[in-house]
Amino acid sequence: MNKPQSLHNALNKAVPYVRNNPDKLHLFVDNGSLVATGASSMSWEYRYTLNVVIEDFSGDQNLLMAPVLLWLSASQPDAINNPELREKLFTFDVDILRNDVCDISLNLQLTERVLVNTDGSVSSVEAVTEPDEPEEMWTVKRG
Repeated sequence: MNKPQSLHNALNKAVPYVRNNPDKLHLFVDNGSLVATGASSMSWEYRYTLNVVIEDFSGDQNLLMAPVLLWLSASQPDAINNPELREKLFTFDVDILRNDVCDISLNLQLTERVLVNTDGSVSSVEAVTEPDEPEEMWTVKRG
């Protein structure tokens, strides 16, 4: 699974509190499942909740949420662009410790595809990057 580390890196880069307090950021993969199609290929999809916990956060919460949304738009475009999926894509809980400090728990519903290719007796396993979103307008070129 590559997305937990990818989000960790994005938060480190975008959120000064996370960068300056690396021991306050915790990531957990919860409720994971592996879904295979049963086809001749052994390819599968991981489905899981990524729980991101930031302890003792004292910054502007909007400056934490914005980079997560930006990351989701690149890393889970199928869900963020689907009205039904995006309703459950990103939830959060906040434990207010004092007026200026809180613990924040973000819950992200993520998927990751893994392809297994077999060439003779040798199989290779490869994580698949997210596809680009299709163009909004389609054209047909004739002639």
